[in-house]
Amino acid sequence: MPQVQRPIRSGARSASGLMPGLVSEAPDSRFFRRYRALLWTAGGAISIALLMLVALGVVARSSGDDTAERRSPDGTVATFVGSEACAGCHTSEAELWRGSQHKHAMDHATEKTVLGDFDDATFDYDGVRSRFFRKDGKFQVETDGPDGKPTIFDIKYTFGVDPLQQYLVEFPDGRLQALSIAWDSRLKEKGGQRWFHLYPDEHIRHDDVLHWTRLNQNWNFMCAECHSTGVRKNYDAANDRFATTWAEISVGCEACHGRGSRHVAWARDRQSWWPFGKAEDPAKDPAKGLVVRFDERRGVTWPINERTGNAQRSVPPALLRKEVETCGLCHARRGALSEGWIPGRWLSDTHAVSPIARGLYHADGQMLDEVYNYGSFKQSRMFAAGVTCSDCHDPHSAKLRFRGDNTCLQCHSADKYANAGHSGHTQTSPPLACASCHMPARTYMVVDPRHDHGFRVPRPDLSVTLGTPNACNDCHADKSAAWAAAAVERWHGPNRKGFQGFAEALEAAWTGKANAAALLAAKARMSDTPSIARASLLTALASHVSPSTIDLARAGLKDADPMVRIGAIDMLESVPAEQAWPLVSPLLSDPVRGVRISAAALLAAVPGARQPPADREHFERAAAEFVAAQALNADRPEARTALGNFHARQGRLAEAESNYKAALRLSPHYGPAAANLADLYRELKRNHDSERVLRGALASSPSDAGLHHALGLALIRQSRRDEALPELRKAAELAPDQPRYAYVYAVGLHSTGRAADAIVILKESLARRPEDRETLQALISFSSKAGDVVTALEYAERLARITPNDHDLARLIENLRRATSSTGSK
Repeated sequence: MPQVQRPIRSGARSASGLMPGLVSEAPDSRFFRRYRALLWTAGGAISIALLMLVALGVVARSSGDDTAERRSPDGTVATFVGSEACAGCHTSEAELWRGSQHKHAMDHATEKTVLGDFDDATFDYDGVRSRFFRKDGKFQVETDGPDGKPTIFDIKYTFGVDPLQQYLVEFPDGRLQALSIAWDSRLKEKGGQRWFHLYPDEHIRHDDVLHWTRLNQNWNFMCAECHSTGVRKNYDAANDRFATTWAEISVGCEACHGRGSRHVAWARDRQSWWPFGKAEDPAKDPAKGLVVRFDERRGVTWPINERTGNAQRSVPPALLRKEVETCGLCHARRGALSEGWIPGRWLSDTHAVSPIARGLYHADGQMLDEVYNYGSFKQSRMFAAGVTCSDCHDPHSAKLRFRGDNTCLQCHSADKYANAGHSGHTQTSPPLACASCHMPARTYMVVDPRHDHGFRVPRPDLSVTLGTPNACNDCHADKSAAWAAAAVERWHGPNRKGFQGFAEALEAAWTGKANAAALLAAKARMSDTPSIARASLLTALASHVSPSTIDLARAGLKDADPMVRIGAIDMLESVPAEQAWPLVSPLLSDPVRGVRISAAALLAAVPGARQPPADREHFERAAAEFVAAQALNADRPEARTALGNFHARQGRLAEAESNYKAALRLSPHYGPAAANLADLYRELKRNHDSERVLRGALASSPSDAGLHHALGLALIRQSRRDEALPELRKAAELAPDQPRYAYVYAVGLHSTGRAADAIVILKESLARRPEDRETLQALISFSSKAGDVVTALEYAERLARITPNDHDLARLIENLRRATSSTGSK
């Protein structure tokens, strides 16, 4: 199970798409809106009755029905047969699989599978002593339960094997919850054979969202799809219960190859005549009953170019990389839109895949949070060259095909790369491995190191300018990044920029720099920019849409990669839906579900009566898929909040209120639901109810900057400025990287006569975000009102360098210059 990070909470009016293990950001960020496919509901073409059924959970369990896609030409539906059915013919592959972590991803808790010390072992964490023991043939733990009191629980399942093993506890409502105390299964001499807590530096009590009994440690949503085969969540929203099932408890053959019944039938039919010389009729079933044939490597060679020392694929790779998309089901940061996943198809057909988003990745695409391998690999030159997963990994054992650097030397000349001269580390013993520099490792879940699959050139020079990490200083921690950059330049010259050249653009967008739009557009236009990066750049352009960038959206909407098409849809989110309709409506019938859902979400604000008649049926179908995606995730407060947002946009305020309340019942910690409910009450002139909701949410989430900000605004609307200012101050303090909070707090201070304090707050905020336009505008205004025309002029000229074509600002600067001249002459 991925280690879930504590969400960065906010009360802005939007909703987030929390993925398994996903780090959330402020809900009004590009990252949150990127996942609207999980959250928003469809537009007016969907009947109110259907939406109410979804909200009540009546249709939740039908959302994963994919029988139409699994039906063969003869009308039969493919079914799961189990890995042992496959092993009868594929003995060598089965043997490799039996020793793999896939085989042991999940299992029943038995003497054979449990690795942890259950001989009355104890572990202390934050004042709670947990005891692990056996009784009546069961493995049990005594630890703090959902009410904080010591309780004995049965261990139902094991989860993983190396380098750690977690344990699952079943609750009466069908939930399986993952204990946050895990067993370190490494050898003792490597620090293992001990109990440890996954959040050793936090104080997680029973009422915390990260407590092992709470929503964000729930196996049914967070973990099940990737640790078992053929999972159906089966969430009953009306009764808040799960009846989750699987076809096979661990990751079996059909987790990758798909349902096997037709292939087994084909094999049995073949056995009836083979090997007696009867010719097979290839027209009968050329696919041999398989859901997908992983044949991308068949007939492919990688001859090494003697001049470059690098190999080149003998034939160009296909656009749809079947292996990568299939492995991505579990080795990507993503969330489910449908349970109808079919191997070998675009992952975006059934999942919302994270782009290179702030909080998940560094600006240069290096992994920051647990993003696994898919997103990193799709950024790489290896992926662009046509390398696929099984070029390096045996697909059945999941181990490297060769030991050490020999895997890399399949395609990279040993004469050029397997020497100390290439790495510059002539005295290092043992010699540096390729992965040391090109696949730097980061440790997650306390003990689990993961290698970045971006295969990037080390860039300490970017560490100097952007603060991104680099492999050189991972080892040379006592040296500066500038020192490392100089060393790399001495060895390899100044032109060692590598393949991922989008770092400056994303960093500019994430930090609000004035040149962000130009940098984003320039990189998005480059044909050699990886598709996942172009999708991310387009998403980041959402707040910079202009006549000069709209052509990028048009091109992105027609791109061959569905992630780019989704990124282009995201780019248009601030464009009025009726204006976006001519551009986006063709994607309502896109072949990839995730694109259709994103298109429906963007266009949902257009009432059915104003939709072009030719598009209405396409919209209705896409919107129905969109609603089904919400129903699938009805166990999450994000989806309930999305339904509330839909009802509010349609003016059905009572239904909106009901859904916001349902979201808060699922998680009182979920700030967006509280903020949106409070905003709804504000629209209804129920200011006291608005305040009550926000204060109640803050009792659960006192560190949510967005909630403090929303409460401050609510109190201002009630003319209670003295009570509002501490809330606005708290928001600015909790989220110093959000200049809007500092701006509003400063405006509040200024309105109460504390002009000097307001200017101090704005200057501090400007030091963090030196190109924030709103902050500069406020400083111009406040300085002018204070009579400090010279300082006002300095800020105005500074703003003009950021917005050189602002004619109103130019006139203001001229007036300020005249005022300063007049003052100087006196």
